[in-house]
Amino acid sequence: MTRYECPLHGAGVDPARLIGRRVRQVVAAWYRYDGQYTAEPIDLWLIDDLDEVFHLTTGSDWCLMVDDHAPHSGYDMDVYGIVEVAPWTRGSPFVPHAGEPVTAVHERFDADTGRIGLEIVFPTGSVTYGGWRGDLHLVDRSPK
Repeated sequence: MTRYECPLHGAGVDPARLIGRRVRQVVAAWYRYDGQYTAEPIDLWLIDDLDEVFHLTTGSDWCLMVDDHAPHSGYDMDVYGIVEVAPWTRGSPFVPHAGEPVTAVHERFDADTGRIGLEIVFPTGSVTYGGWRGDLHLVDRSPK
């Protein structure tokens, strides 16, 4: 499929660079308001066995952005809530694939907004990402 660039954010980093590498750490940013966390992280960072960073998030135009920005610190937005950033070791769809090499990466594109979906494939299954109404969604597609 043709690689479309997001009109606002550009093409970003090519996630196919993950092929052959192992995801060794996942860091996530969670939004918390009034003691409640979002169901999904608002930012995600995959750190591979070569210490390269792949930052995944959704853009203001609902595209799925991939860049190489390192994880940032959390921050307090006063009455609007808190963003907490930490390693995601439990409940992450990557836990079943820890230490496995990435065998393929598949992207989905929309002609108007650019990248809208990403699937990272491991020998035992895959993890898909997508933006839905501006939110990041992750699904473990491993056989059960």
